Amino acid sequence: LLSAMVSLLGGLIFGYELGIISGALLQLQIDFHLSCFKQEVLVSALLIGALLASLVGGILIDRHGRRRAILVSNLVLLLGSLILTLARSFIGLVIGRTTVGFAISVSSMACCIYVSEMVAAHQRGLLVSLYEAGITIGILLSYALNYIFADMDEGWRYMFGLAIAPTAVQFLSILFLPVNPVKLSLWDSDCQKGLIQLQDTEDRAAAKQEPYKEKHYSFLDLFRTRDNMRRRTLVGLGLVLFQQFTGQPNVLGYASKIFHSVGFQSNSSAILASVGLGAIKVVATLVAMAFADKAGRRVLLMAGCVVMAISVTTIGLTSRIAPLAMARDCKAAADPNASHSLTQHPLTSISSQPALSPIPPALGAGKSQAGPEFAATRSLTKAFAGTQSKESVPNSSFTQKRGLVEHMVLNWIMLLSMMAFVSAFSIGFGPMTWLVLSEIYPAGIRGRAFAFCNSFNWAANLLISLSFLDLIDAIGFSSMFLLYGLIGVMAVIFIYLFVPETKGQSLEEIDQQFSRKRYV
Repeated sequence: LLSAMVSLLGGLIFGYELGIISGALLQLQIDFHLSCFKQEVLVSALLIGALLASLVGGILIDRHGRRRAILVSNLVLLLGSLILTLARSFIGLVIGRTTVGFAISVSSMACCIYVSEMVAAHQRGLLVSLYEAGITIGILLSYALNYIFADMDEGWRYMFGLAIAPTAVQFLSILFLPVNPVKLSLWDSDCQKGLIQLQDTEDRAAAKQEPYKEKHYSFLDLFRTRDNMRRRTLVGLGLVLFQQFTGQPNVLGYASKIFHSVGFQSNSSAILASVGLGAIKVVATLVAMAFADKAGRRVLLMAGCVVMAISVTTIGLTSRIAPLAMARDCKAAADPNASHSLTQHPLTSISSQPALSPIPPALGAGKSQAGPEFAATRSLTKAFAGTQSKESVPNSSFTQKRGLVEHMVLNWIMLLSMMAFVSAFSIGFGPMTWLVLSEIYPAGIRGRAFAFCNSFNWAANLLISLSFLDLIDAIGFSSMFLLYGLIGVMAVIFIYLFVPETKGQSLEEIDQQFSRKRYV
């Protein structure tokens, strides 16, 4: 129960910190007069902190143990939250966000590894996936609190400060758990009870003959053929990069634009719609938890990938027929003529602020990562009125109505595709990537290997987030999403060829099978 709580709280804090910035930025840009560039810096600060942590966190996790790493990350997170809550300057905010990014990155790696080593093979999928469920609940919670504190003076201080509560609870829970589960479990005693018997009598005899000894590895062993390590590194990096390059950070960043096009005109309704999207993520992740140990990792990864490829392709084709106005709102906001259609928004306290279109994608960061869907909710009414008026030039009111109906149908297809994409990600890549990563490496190098793959995750996320708008300018919105669809198909092929099934096997069995080069 305690290891489940540690996993859930670790994810909850991670998701909360990712999601909360979207609502906080709406107030911060007024309180601190933030330019577009400063807003991007503030959002990227979390990613940069996380990237730094994945470069050094692996050594901390392997040298000093998983439990100690989580405790240290909790203390760093408390410090970061305090800096943010008491911040009086832009520099203070950036330092606070970088500190928080560092802490949640170390915590995310240590939690997944610690929990995977703590529990029996038949429960591992469920409990490691619980971390992903925690992330989606944290994101949902952050949207709800953004909504609550939106109209409060300096509400952002409360938003940042509330992260202290779950961090303190996680710190206290882990004090009651054992120090280092790997070192406590001997191959031939307690650990044996949690094992599923190997299918092959030959393998069973071999497993009994060679008691499991923890080997020592150097970082460079990740790229050598020893114990098939190079193959494991290929699987880890492939999963992490495909997770990012299938467009996950950016689909959510543009959710609010799609919501507006369907008819959620005001900011508050766009916020509520994104809360609905958050709820879909939670439900889908719970489905993944239920099936991780039954259906297996490969099946869920491949099924999720296929649905993601189909849904981004649908968004791409639909937006080709009914183009979305994907202008850079941040630049538009600097233009005095760009303040159109604000009178239609009831929440003037939110809507009178410049929108943050370049920013949301950066928040798709890390694990499952929803961007702040409702931050970019500007100048849409005019944009969509524009596209509709082009369609409805004919005098006949019938053709006008027909054009509007067709436009509406296409917009709803786009919205449903986006919901399918979010669900598929939360069933496949979201939880399964981290589950497989916490299983396929030997205990002696697990922390460093996980951190190595994680650093590529954060770097890819930063790259995608910062280049997304330039790419849309260059090749267009629909081409971008069709490209994501193509990458999704490549991901399915990669998983089919390279990713092994690990359900129901102990960590030692997985390691021994990899070492014997059983997987082709």
